[in-house]
Amino acid sequence: MKTTRMKIPRLLVAMCGAATIAALPIPASHAATVSGVVDPLDEPIQGEEEAVLVAPPFVPPPITRKHATKVIVHLEVRELVKRIADGVEYNFWTFGGNVPGNFIRVRQGDLVEFHLENNPANKMPHNIDLHAVTGPGGGATSSFTAPGHESQFSFRALRPGVFVYHCATAPVGLHVGNGMYGMILVEPKEGLSPVDHEYYVMQGDFYTVGHYGEEGLQAFDERKAEDERPTYVLFNGAVGSLVGDKALKAKVGDKVRLFVGVGGPNLTSSFHVIGEIFDKVYQEAGLSHAQENVQTTMIPAGGAAMVEFGVEVPGTYILVDHSLFRAFNKGALGMLKVDGPENLAVYSGKEVDAVYLGRQAEAGSDAAARVAKLEAARAAAISADPKIANLTKEIQVERGKGVFMQTCFVCHQVTGMGIPGQIPPLAESDFLMADKERAIRIVLGGLTGEVVVKGKKFNGVMVPLANLSDSEIANVLTYVRNSFGNSGEAVKAEEVSRVRNQLPTAVASSFE
Repeated sequence: MKTTRMKIPRLLVAMCGAATIAALPIPASHAATVSGVVDPLDEPIQGEEEAVLVAPPFVPPPITRKHATKVIVHLEVRELVKRIADGVEYNFWTFGGNVPGNFIRVRQGDLVEFHLENNPANKMPHNIDLHAVTGPGGGATSSFTAPGHESQFSFRALRPGVFVYHCATAPVGLHVGNGMYGMILVEPKEGLSPVDHEYYVMQGDFYTVGHYGEEGLQAFDERKAEDERPTYVLFNGAVGSLVGDKALKAKVGDKVRLFVGVGGPNLTSSFHVIGEIFDKVYQEAGLSHAQENVQTTMIPAGGAAMVEFGVEVPGTYILVDHSLFRAFNKGALGMLKVDGPENLAVYSGKEVDAVYLGRQAEAGSDAAARVAKLEAARAAAISADPKIANLTKEIQVERGKGVFMQTCFVCHQVTGMGIPGQIPPLAESDFLMADKERAIRIVLGGLTGEVVVKGKKFNGVMVPLANLSDSEIANVLTYVRNSFGNSGEAVKAEEVSRVRNQLPTAVASSFE
């Protein structure tokens, strides 16, 4: 007589509440998989606990319990204006107030009771699709939530891995493009191997109406998103989110684990740590098999990877999307700072060259910090006396320093001295200071031919930098006109705009 194996539909498992799941009969035939591993559904649920959710770049502590439990997750959706770059703000839609959303950590076999809360101050309905869920929509069909409301559903964490979650409310690309993504780790029953540090990094592409670095509150640009032309490509939601004081940290001899995801909505990442080789890469974040000795790993939109490596040499290691214009021109750059004794048997050389890092070098990072302090000082001064606004030029100088570190100082050098016989100096430059409008024209349109600076002739080519915004050009010229022994009036964005409009359209700002 022919017999039929009895199976519980995964749809039912994903959609039922805790009591219902616990009461379902589990046939003996379901107790083992083809590989001989005990099925997660055969493990009884013991007790319950509140999930610890952690903002990036940190993660909750490893799970030490040896049994499955009911894990209660409360995640709030918040729409709020946050910094996306220095002087630039964006209206992010977030899980937990962060981009990416808070990191969630559970164990294989756990029953997860998920509460999605949509803050009453929000304007839009939202939901959540967790790639760790086995069931229609990954939870999206059960979690559509209006502002001021809360939705609840339950699912069993059947498969171990590092999974992306994101909003799936239409238009999905808009919600994800505004920052609605994060990660959930389902640890295998036996847990993960111990390491010294675990960090959480997600890449996302952002599409603003204004150009990269254009100041003010920027709106979402749907046409750029449809054409996949991002203004910013970012780690953890902002330019500089993982540099300077915010850099990841380790010590020589430590083992580091990175949970790296890509929220999208469009781009794939070529994730690389400059100066390191990954000991292990769990591609696409399946935890069963690792590839070893990997230089760069591809991570698709809506996917993740878990990478592990030891650090043998002190210094600053740079995290990048190795599609390099994204790293050095659009923001996909972070740092891991490693302290400890030198290891000359492994590496003999200087620290990472600041030229390579551009704006994210220490000088650029310090400038950004000083801008924030100066703006606070100006706000305090204006509040005491509305006529006091004389800190504006100093703020421009510090912002311009950041642009200089990103764009200019490879040629002109950090001292402004240029390269003898090749690149004219900016330091104490009579040519630079003689004509402010000419300086603007040169930055916008480039320069070819002979110039005389401090009595010396230079004959070369400067490429146009019309890709910079009006504010960036005004700031960098204000910086060089008030540094390196120079002293002059500030350059205004309005002046740059006027000159730009007088130039041929071939040098109009079009680079994104």
